[in-house]
Amino acid sequence: MGEPLKSFFSPELVRRLAAEISRVHPQFPADTFVGDATSGLARLELLDRGKHIAAALARHLPPAYPDAIAVLVRSLGPAHATDELIGAGMAPFFYLPHTVFVAERGLDHFEASMHAQRELTRRFTAELSIRPFLARDPERTLGALREWAHDEDAHVRRLVSEGTRLRLPWAMRVPWLDRHPERVLELLELLKDDPTSLVRRSVANNLNDLGKVHPARLFATCGAWLEGASPERRALVEHALRSAIKRGEPGALRLLGYGKAPSIAIEDVRFAPRRVAIGGRVAVAFALRSTARSTQSLLVDLRVFFVKASGAASPKVFKLERVELPPGGRAELAKSISLAVHTTRTPRPGRHQVEVLVNGAPLPLGWFDVRA
Repeated sequence: MGEPLKSFFSPELVRRLAAEISRVHPQFPADTFVGDATSGLARLELLDRGKHIAAALARHLPPAYPDAIAVLVRSLGPAHATDELIGAGMAPFFYLPHTVFVAERGLDHFEASMHAQRELTRRFTAELSIRPFLARDPERTLGALREWAHDEDAHVRRLVSEGTRLRLPWAMRVPWLDRHPERVLELLELLKDDPTSLVRRSVANNLNDLGKVHPARLFATCGAWLEGASPERRALVEHALRSAIKRGEPGALRLLGYGKAPSIAIEDVRFAPRRVAIGGRVAVAFALRSTARSTQSLLVDLRVFFVKASGAASPKVFKLERVELPPGGRAELAKSISLAVHTTRTPRPGRHQVEVLVNGAPLPLGWFDVRA
């Protein structure tokens, strides 16, 4: 097993950070800072390590925030080399303490902090540090984001949509955004046809969050965007509707052309093996046969009810296929389910029920047993 993510924030990283700052600010007390920032670091988790290092920065950088943030900005390395983050790994997290410093100490210095966050998001992401500014001064912050929606750097444009997500992972909630989704949608309108997939994926994630809080607005927006949509925009909309599709919401299914109830029969269901140990895999196979008099457009997913530690069942949906099934037609489908231990799911012994979702309609397939 590899090292935990938190180990990225190591004493070596702290020494590197001290060297980067000393390069542009020779008065920086590098040795004292390293001793302070590494004290107690080993017992902290990932985000807390970032906060711990940021607190040490505050104690050893110039005491006035405008002077301190100017030093940090001058110390930054090169911006992202491409419009994508694929392959970057953990390296951009080097700047997590910088963004924490801005979020915790820069609220009274709007312009300097906005400049810093634009530069930081070009190297890491300022999606977490922008949230306190949205909470304190939403109008002024939205004004900056509106300008950034036209920025030449795709990572800055991505911050506009990612930073305003209603349910951004790891981030503080901003109740003002929940109450004013129309203001978020104004920004997304500027980005829905962005030339980079990085930004369009972020727009889709923002809309996906919107559907968890304001589903009617999600469907209305996606319906409008589908009119005359390019293939890229249609892909964005489909990605935005993914959670609503998994929930089987009729509005989402109708938008993608899968709103009709299916007329099908299930045949030849097979589980291999029927009983599987934790760490193994089980293959689920079955066939759908049409009983309709016309061709059906079918969206087919698999739903597995994983047993939790409490003994209750927790459903997880796995994407399968889109099928055009003619009258009397038959489609054979299969999915391999992992019972490995994941960071987001730990398999438990017990009977796991399985359903197939066809245009959102659940149809039972059977079960498999998991052994310790």
